[in-house]
Amino acid sequence: MKIVLAPDSFKENMTALEAVQAMKHGVHDVYPDAETVMVPMSDGGEGFVDAVTAAWGAGLVTASTVDALGRPIRAAYGLDGDRAVMDVASCAGLELIDPADRDVLRSNTAGLGLLIKDAVGRGARTIVLGIGGSATNDAGLGMLTALGARLLDDVGEPVAPYPDQFGRIAAIDLAGLLPELARTRFQVACDVTNPLTGPAGATAVFGPQKGVAPESVPVLDRALAHVARVSGHEPEAAVPGAGAAGGLGFALRVFLGAVLEPGVELVAHAVGLADAVAGADLVLTGEGSVDAQTLAGKTPAGVARLAAGAGVPCVVFAGRIKDGAENLLEHGVRELVKVGPPDEPLAQALRHGQENLRRAVGDYLRR
Repeated sequence: MKIVLAPDSFKENMTALEAVQAMKHGVHDVYPDAETVMVPMSDGGEGFVDAVTAAWGAGLVTASTVDALGRPIRAAYGLDGDRAVMDVASCAGLELIDPADRDVLRSNTAGLGLLIKDAVGRGARTIVLGIGGSATNDAGLGMLTALGARLLDDVGEPVAPYPDQFGRIAAIDLAGLLPELARTRFQVACDVTNPLTGPAGATAVFGPQKGVAPESVPVLDRALAHVARVSGHEPEAAVPGAGAAGGLGFALRVFLGAVLEPGVELVAHAVGLADAVAGADLVLTGEGSVDAQTLAGKTPAGVARLAAGAGVPCVVFAGRIKDGAENLLEHGVRELVKVGPPDEPLAQALRHGQENLRRAVGDYLRR
């Protein structure tokens, strides 16, 4: 029996690597001789670097950078010859900022620019980038300035790359961008299709998750619209994915020529998931929570779709199964399995995540 284990991380509970190990133990509790193929996954957020680096057999590089508030930190990315893999979550991620300190108006993506600069300096000419889990809403201008661009007001004075200053920007000067960027290819794992602005844009949809107060949403939305106008790329603001990571998708595509791809598909290709699934008897996947949005590019849906194409049944494990998750049963998922007792308090569930997942897998296979 061949069983492929391809979970994403279970947010605030276990990484994809930890989840895949728990699943492996659960399988072997019931079928000690089963062949288990471990393929930790990600859709571009947490765990993205670990999943791709492991698949490449690459090493990790640690570099000096800053978090979304500009505080010095160290962050890791994968480097394999002339290609690198990194993510926003490691440098401008929401989980790096305590809830009490989150302030979108004073946050930016400069940390990502510093990581890109470090990788390019080490010879990387292909950068695979995951942009899930950001704490920012700066249209990627922090990243651009860290790479050498300048934001100028109407008299040519510099403007700081923070959303509360965007109204002062009269020009975006790209003359100082690192010349190597023109020879660098960017592949971006993007699991959202939102435009930059408007009711479905970066601020309206994702701002509240980052601490943006309701009254600040229209203010920030106008700030991003202003950036699009000043940049001369206003039509591109409507392109699906431009609103990803607080508008970082817009900057990557417009200024760095990035290709935005569905995150789970990019990772599946990088880790060789199709080859792993070929000839399998069963595929197990999962993440912390599944709901109606899971079909919109999240890992369980992507894994199930690939498994269905190979004629292999797929089971999804999740700590929380919310309304709308049942739609997955019409898209290649055989069964949704709740991880942990239904009445277990959240704090306890987080402490016992790996144990609960192992037990859930074993119980499912016994049935």
